[in-house]
Amino acid sequence: MAEQLKNVYTLKYIENLANKIKENCNSFDTINFINDIFDNTWEGLELKQRMRHIVFVLNKYLPFSYAKQLEVLKPVSKDFTGFEAMFFQDFVEVYGLDDFENSMKALEVFTQDSSSEFAIRQFIIKYENQTMNQMKIWAKSSNEHLRRLACEGCRPRLPWAIALPTFKENPTKVLEIIEILKNDTSKYFQKSVANNLNDISKDNPKLVIEFLSKNLGKNKSLDWICKHAARTLLKNGNKKVLELFGYVKSSHIKIIDFVLDKDVKLSEDLNFSFKLSSFETLGNVRVEYMIYYKKSNNTHNKKVFMISQNEIKTKEKLFTKKQSFKDMTTRKHYKGLHFISIVVNGEEKIKKEFNLL
Repeated sequence: MAEQLKNVYTLKYIENLANKIKENCNSFDTINFINDIFDNTWEGLELKQRMRHIVFVLNKYLPFSYAKQLEVLKPVSKDFTGFEAMFFQDFVEVYGLDDFENSMKALEVFTQDSSSEFAIRQFIIKYENQTMNQMKIWAKSSNEHLRRLACEGCRPRLPWAIALPTFKENPTKVLEIIEILKNDTSKYFQKSVANNLNDISKDNPKLVIEFLSKNLGKNKSLDWICKHAARTLLKNGNKKVLELFGYVKSSHIKIIDFVLDKDVKLSEDLNFSFKLSSFETLGNVRVEYMIYYKKSNNTHNKKVFMISQNEIKTKEKLFTKKQSFKDMTTRKHYKGLHFISIVVNGEEKIKKEFNLL
């Protein structure tokens, strides 16, 4: 079994943290700090709870003003990287909400070796205009970490973070950041811009469709951003978006030789194959399959999976696929009747049933 991520905070890690703080603060009590980290609550804490626990104990053993605490923590943070080092940003989120200026400077430092995309969101909620103005400055920075923070930090639906309800309702200020960053040549930022637009599409599809209409065809980088940004709209079969990407015609395409397992056991794979067939060249085709998963209440929930999206210059094309029915943390499977369908350019062409044993 893979090591749980929460276990990155080993005794050695915390000792190293304590020693680095001691180098920048002579009065720091390393022994009691370490003991208080590994108190009788530690084993029952998950990753983010452990981060927050470290923050509380840091505050206890740095008993001076917030500004002075930051002066100790900023140089220390340079020796710690990755997701596990985000307790530095969490410290700002917990203790810095009433000190905007010092907190922005700290998040600038901390994001260099980790990421401040989660912590910045509480400042957006409390100081929307001030924070978004700061994000615009970061978006124009020569520092790639600040540019990425500007984009990731204001995503309306950033995974694992609190949502931004105001921007889910009206993402105008987010789109202003995107306009600044959309021509960045780095794939690192192109992916971030596309993910932000994909977030927006879930609540404001018309605004994203407008962006796609204005930017598709300008250059390869923007085309990539648009395609990645439109993935949810494409998966949902949005006709306007399908048309924008040239997935229009499908009436000439038939599904033939559709073969699948009639029964599949829990934890095993459903195997299936089919052919696309036409009297003419198949052309620009987006091919997906849709599983109708049986739920605990005997209704079904649809989920779409991508197979292929490109130009097919033949009149026939065979696809062979398999779908796992192993339970996951994000999906539990229920025995009984399920369905699978093949979708071409947003149109459900054929549907068959199978039984999960």
